[in-house]
Amino acid sequence: MSTVAVLGAGTMGTGIAQCLAQAGWDVVVVDPDAGARERAGAHLADQVRLATLLRRVAPGDDVVGRVRWAADAAALGAAGFVIECVPERVPLKEGVFRVLDRTCPPDAVLASATSAIPIARLAACTARPELVLGLHFMNPAPLKDTVEVVRGDLTGADTVDRALALLEGMGKRGVVVADGAGFVINRVLQLAINEAAGVVLAGTADAAAVDELFESCLGHPMGPLRTADLIGLDNVVDTLRVLAEHTGDARFTPSDLLVELVESGRLGRKSGHGFHEYRNTR
Repeated sequence: MSTVAVLGAGTMGTGIAQCLAQAGWDVVVVDPDAGARERAGAHLADQVRLATLLRRVAPGDDVVGRVRWAADAAALGAAGFVIECVPERVPLKEGVFRVLDRTCPPDAVLASATSAIPIARLAACTARPELVLGLHFMNPAPLKDTVEVVRGDLTGADTVDRALALLEGMGKRGVVVADGAGFVINRVLQLAINEAAGVVLAGTADAAAVDELFESCLGHPMGPLRTADLIGLDNVVDTLRVLAEHTGDARFTPSDLLVELVESGRLGRKSGHGFHEYRNTR
């Protein structure tokens, strides 16, 4: 496997591409949106410069040169491992996996960075369910050392081994879990975020107080609402809707406050404001 492909040039896709390129792999990032590719390329170059200054990348290592940008899935023909990072919407991801199954080499592993969609549902869109699994990276991917590895009911042991080896080559550790909506992290975290938003909506406490309590009393590095802002509130709402659909649990219905913030463009860090203000992040 000399080439790893990433589908989607958003925040997570770009971060994963950086991790792969820094580890020495040739990477192709596919996204049909020319603007997204341009923004991602500039962001990647900035992050690699910063990593070089911090001595996480050796001077002269052409990390950026190992990443190729493409508009069409035809560029996936040489990829031995593919990581899908498109938005968290079931029909979109199902369509992507059908395309991957037709386009990628027959022995290529097809991994999804989904945060909640059951792997079995995506694997059913392919003729190679034994080669499909989940790789749930945390944001920002270059700074998080552990990845939730989701093994579907039909995922082969060799596929899991290949994924763990890829992660190890990136300097990351994979923790293997079984399939199920939201897996471990988001089955718990998204409910906590939704309940925290409900506390703010009810007037029990403001966002700053909620996060201060979690950080100061429980020792969390970041409270649930700052975490939501980091994830992106639009992504949180999408994930909650997936969880509500697949679990039938009304507790995952997105809080009215979350929906209102997203509809008003307050998406968290990436927009400069969400539950909190981020004046220097735009």
